[in-house]
Amino acid sequence: MDLKVGVVGFGLRSGLYEHAHRPGAGSVVTMVCDTSERGRADAAKKLPEARITADLGELLDAGLDAVLVLTPDNQHAVVAKRTLEAGIPTFCEKPLDVTLDAVDEVLETAFRTGTKLYVGHNMRHMPVVRQMREIIESGAIGAVKAVWCRHFVGNGGDYYFKDWHAERKNTTSLLLQKGAHDIDVIHWLAGGYTQRVSAVGDLAVYGDVESRRDNTDRRMGDWFSLENWPPAEQTDLNPVIDVEDISMMQMTLDNGVLASYQQCHFTPDYWRNYTVIGTAGRLENFGDDAGNLIKVWNTRSQDGYVEADLEVEIEAAGGGHGGADPRLIAEFLRFAAEGGPTETSPVAARAAVAAGVLATESLRTDGSAKVVPALGGELLAYFAANQERINA
Repeated sequence: MDLKVGVVGFGLRSGLYEHAHRPGAGSVVTMVCDTSERGRADAAKKLPEARITADLGELLDAGLDAVLVLTPDNQHAVVAKRTLEAGIPTFCEKPLDVTLDAVDEVLETAFRTGTKLYVGHNMRHMPVVRQMREIIESGAIGAVKAVWCRHFVGNGGDYYFKDWHAERKNTTSLLLQKGAHDIDVIHWLAGGYTQRVSAVGDLAVYGDVESRRDNTDRRMGDWFSLENWPPAEQTDLNPVIDVEDISMMQMTLDNGVLASYQQCHFTPDYWRNYTVIGTAGRLENFGDDAGNLIKVWNTRSQDGYVEADLEVEIEAAGGGHGGADPRLIAEFLRFAAEGGPTETSPVAARAAVAAGVLATESLRTDGSAKVVPALGGELLAYFAANQERINA
């Protein structure tokens, strides 16, 4: 019998419903909750047989087998705590929330209720990330000692500065909202979590753009264009912009690995570049799409840039985010129905938020290092056991 799946929030990430709506093949979206009239109208058009509501309580009482929480970031914990309390296995989009206190409340609710929690860090399913991790685990570069990530957010003006993303009250910062993906990947590749972090950043370009508009009546598809260039000539930016458009953070991980992350929202190109350096070599991706390359150097040279010792082509996979989205939802639905290990982790999701939140605090003060508060041992043990009671 198909799992009955609900969706809360039918906005920017609503496309994930397609991977959960497979009538007769394992799962079907039977209900959508959205507080906006447009969200409900969009849901009714795409899911004509589903129940559509603005009342979360109605969804909680609908006898669902799983739920996708796809609201704006600052509503993740508010909704997820209620779905967990209702006993519904819960997928929560990343970041888990925009404050560390809210994130810890979600984890504590999942622990107390025993309801399954899954966080949507889809990059753990992206071919480029998985292949880099496989190379590292093969021992090809030795023990990891450093990870660098440069994120060129070429569509930053269109994606993040024309709607709710541009405001701290909704996101804390784009270093958290956008960077949570990369921080999690850095942790995954390095095999540790950030223990201490510092950062610098600035609103260097978009704060000076005078063209502003309330875009709550529109969606990104209504304004996005590659012709919106150069960045200083963007139009119709959000009335309030108080997040940085360029940020740089440095991390010391709990296993001694050093890491850095740089994010810029006014570059012309859009991709991520990771460099991982180990005791026997280094790897670096040149592009992050199918057909691009991951290169590995192991041979010492004094001739400047030399060709890599190994080149690995990034695999093709169907679906959004390089094939990650369908794998992500498939894993969640399997976890909701059967339990067991998953590639994503609520503890890892908490670690990414903690690093992003404290880095933001650092860059908005004096740039000094901030220490990440530890998660309780009982919670660590519970999530390490795939959310099964140790003494069950």
